[in-house]
Amino acid sequence: MSNTIDANVVTRMNQGGPSARDASQSTELRNNFMTLLIAQMQHQDPLNPMDNHEMTTQLAQINTVSGIEDLNKTLKGINDQMNAGQSLQAAGLIGQGVLVPGDRVLLEHDEDGELHTTPFGIELPRSADNVRVVITNASGQVVNRYDIGPVKAGVDSFTWDGRTSEGEAAASGSYRVRIEATSGDKAVDATTLNYAIVGGVTPPDDNGGVKLDLGAIYGQVGLDQIKQIL
Repeated sequence: MSNTIDANVVTRMNQGGPSARDASQSTELRNNFMTLLIAQMQHQDPLNPMDNHEMTTQLAQINTVSGIEDLNKTLKGINDQMNAGQSLQAAGLIGQGVLVPGDRVLLEHDEDGELHTTPFGIELPRSADNVRVVITNASGQVVNRYDIGPVKAGVDSFTWDGRTSEGEAAASGSYRVRIEATSGDKAVDATTLNYAIVGGVTPPDDNGGVKLDLGAIYGQVGLDQIKQIL
């Protein structure tokens, strides 16, 4: 009389479908197993008793199922704690300015004629001997091009004065930033970052962690996309 547990049962529980993780099903499975095992021992042939190895194998299988259930509970607890920590961290960013991957710079003139631009950032995997900033308008025409000198590896923030290469005030509106970084005669890969204000937080769901709402222009990003808080 054999009572070997189907390996597919263990696989289904390990894969983590909602019904497979249900505690009542797991308890029922263990109870049924023990009932069958006791019945098997009671009705075994005294002259040909159950092999110790077979009994040990069957006990190991049910222990594996129980272990998988406990592991799933532990992992769920850890995941819930991580999501809660991310939610608190994200909530603390509401109303703050951040740098995220992007190339947009906004320029406006106030009532006194002063120019105001949003900051931009540069992320470098290694130091660059010189970094050149190229500002273009909506048509792709170059408005200004200037050097900011050497920049170390990592993330740094900068501002454009809102003026053209001729020193005239550029028109209010949205502009693009392009970065040209070099080390010696070799180009250095650079990631351009733009400024945005965190307006809200979307709670975590089954597809990932919390999302930060940066408004209609920039949409939603994950915490891992925040490169610098300004």
